[in-house]
Formats: sequence, C-alpha cells, structure tokens
Amino acid sequence: MSTPTAVPPVPDFDETQLDDAVAVPKSDKPLSPRAPETAFEATPADATPDADQRPGPLRAVPHLSQADLDAFGAEMEAIRARVLDQLGERDANYIRRIIKAQRRLEIAGRVLGEFAFLPPAWLGSVAALSASKILDNMEIGHNVMHGQYDWMQDDELNGRTFEWDTACPADQWRHSHNYMHHTHTNIVGKDRDVGYGVLRMSEDQEWTPYYLGNLVYASLLATFFEYGVALHDLETENIRTGQFDLNAKMPLIKGIVEKVRGQVLKDYVLFPALAGPFFPATLSANVVANLVRNFWTFSIIFCGHFPDGTEEFTVEETENETRGGWYVRQLLGSSNLTGGKLFHIMSGNLSFQIEHHLFPDIPAHRYAEISDEVKDACERYGLEYNAGPLPYQLFTVFRKIARLSLPTDAEAQQYIDSKGAPAPLRMAVRAVRDGVRVGRVVTGPLRAAAGRRVRSMVA
Repeated sequence: MSTPTAVPPVPDFDETQLDDAVAVPKSDKPLSPRAPETAFEATPADATPDADQRPGPLRAVPHLSQADLDAFGAEMEAIRARVLDQLGERDANYIRRIIKAQRRLEIAGRVLGEFAFLPPAWLGSVAALSASKILDNMEIGHNVMHGQYDWMQDDELNGRTFEWDTACPADQWRHSHNYMHHTHTNIVGKDRDVGYGVLRMSEDQEWTPYYLGNLVYASLLATFFEYGVALHDLETENIRTGQFDLNAKMPLIKGIVEKVRGQVLKDYVLFPALAGPFFPATLSANVVANLVRNFWTFSIIFCGHFPDGTEEFTVEETENETRGGWYVRQLLGSSNLTGGKLFHIMSGNLSFQIEHHLFPDIPAHRYAEISDEVKDACERYGLEYNAGPLPYQLFTVFRKIARLSLPTDAEAQQYIDSKGAPAPLRMAVRAVRDGVRVGRVVTGPLRAAAGRRVRSMVA
C-alpha cells in the first residue's frame, strides 16, 4: 500500500448548511484539521524578545502572549503534518483488525444471547455485546466519522457515510460533534457539549433553581446516554424557555425516530424473538449490554472534558482567536486518562482526549506515541497537561456536578432579590443558601478527608 501524503478535505455533512466540516479557528488564514497547511513560522515562547508582554487573550494562561500561542500552534501543526505524511499500511491493518474483532464479538454476543436463559450464557452475551457496542461506537464509529481513515478510499471507512450502532443518526452527530464541539470546544454558550443542554458544568453558566437537580440529570444522562446524544442537535433545553421551534426541528426529529426505531427493533424485538419462550432472558441481556455501553461512554467522555483542571472559555476571549489560540484552547479544555493498552482501545483512544482535540483527524491509535511530544511542549510553554486515572477523574467530575448544582451566596442572593421569581421559589432558594452555609462548615473537614482518601486509593 502506498503511503499517502495528505488527507483530502472531506465534508461531514451537507455543505449547504455549513461552510466547513471541522473545527476552524477564526483567523484570516484558518486552520482546517482536514486540510494540512505548512506550519507557520514562529519562535518558542522563551525566544521572542519583541513579544507583547501584556496578559495573553486566554484568561486561563495570562502568561502566554499571542506570539506564544502561535508558536505553540506551529509546533502542533508540525507534529500533525509529520504524522499525516506517515499514514499507511500499519494504520490500515490496525483499523481492520479492530473491525474484525468487533464483528466477532457481536456474533458471539448474539449467539450466546439466544441461550441467555442459562446464567453463563447470559453473562457471556452481556460481556461480548457490551464490548462490541463500545468498540463500534468509540474506536470505530467515532474515529471513522472524524475522517481518520478517509485517506484509505475504502467505502466501509468513509467518514461521510459511516453509520453506527447507537440511537443518534450519524449525520446529526457529524454536525453536533465534528463541527459544533470541535470548533467551539468548551466555549460556554457555543459548545453545547458543556452540559449537553441539561447540566450546569461551568461557573460561567448562569445558575437557576433548575440546576438543583444537576446530579439527578447527570445520572439519567449516563443511563440513557445514547438517547441524550441523539437529542443533542434538537436543543431541547429551549423547551424550558419556550423558544423551541417544533416545525424547524421536524426533519431532525424524523431522522432520530427512524434511527431509534431500527435500534429498538433490532435489540429489543428481533433478536429476543428468535429465542422464542426465552424472550425475556435475551431481552434483558441486550438491555444490560446497552446500559454498560452507555455508562462507559458517558464516563470516558465526561472525564475527558470536565474533571478538575479543565477550563471553560467565554465567547469574548475567543472572538479574535487565531490558529495558535485554537490549539491552546483544545489543550486546556481536555483531560487524559491513564491506563493500559486494552483500556485505551476500549475508550476509542479518547483516553488521549488532549491529543484527540489537538489532532481530530489523525488515527486515534497514534495518539499514545505523540503524547510525549505534546507533554514536552506543554512543559516548555508552562501549560498543564491534565491526566489521571479514571476513578479519580470520575470522582472529580461528579464533585463538580454536585458543586455547580448549588448557588454561591451571591447567586442565591441575586435570585432571592429578583422580582420576577415566584415567591415560593425565592423562599426555597433562601433555604438552600442557608443550608449550604451550614453544610460547608459541618462537612468541610469530612470532604477534605474524603478527597485525600480517594487520591490515595487511585495514586
């Protein structure tokens, strides 16, 4: 197989709706992760005598001037260009082995599912189907639809047409994820992955009494994650504000209904029906396999975006963003998970979420080998390379969800003083505020001890 020298620009969805299919920073010469450019000339942060020494445009890293951001971006572009030039037989063989393993696991899971009335077969079916669905969604579907294997010119691996085994239509996901999320990563008000329209995940999101249910919403989202992703593009949070346009969203709704109907018939009707009188056992195995996939996917994704140490951004600080600023924002808004080779495969290599956000179109199995270069650059530019084990990162995610469900004293007082709020709600918020004050005093030492205990357990 010949080695490709470039990745052709491939749109992810209808070009009549959007101008580009991937993350594009706002600049006079925008970066497109699908269209390699020669790395622009810039000097390292410690060798720019004429650089503007005022605080940089990103509040999270005021020590980096715009020249520093662009220098970092130049280094990242050089890494990306080099890896894209190296793509070839090794990468093609890797994804084909993963696809073969996924198909074998699905066949095994379906066959064992027909005998799910036997406990060992039920467990085997759940394990095989769970692994199959996780591989299909994460290491295959997610990465293929980013165009990571478009250079192979293989119809089966075409990022524009690939469809996956989950409730969200692939064309809608390509818009909400490839474009909206990867362009506006962690920009509050633009990146709808910040809270998925359901949760409060940033202090920059205005607090309302609705967010008192943050932990409940997070638990429901984790349980039904594939459906939460399916509804993502509908912007269903607008229902709460009365701004939801049903007619405008009807094409999206029809696509979701069609996809969900197919998934439900396959997993919850067809294959269980083949088991005849043992329908309930087969059905339960399929339900549990989907739940395992949902919980796992939720955990990996949320731990890659929202644990301690990740940053959110405002629209204002990214208004005049250059390519270098885009790269640094991707880094600061992401976090890695540590683990072994199998763990990385089962996470779709999204355990290297930092590298994925820097290089979304590089085959994900390459992220591990370029991570040391990214770490080295972070050290030289004074940037945090956020990484940690899954249990601790997940703990900090849910701690953040719990903390942001409650108002600060100022937020509570602002709501209490608002004349438009119903009196019963103002009284409830006052009670919550007073309860939080007491709770902080009483539980402070306990929370600190619990945090130290968790850190020591996962260290």
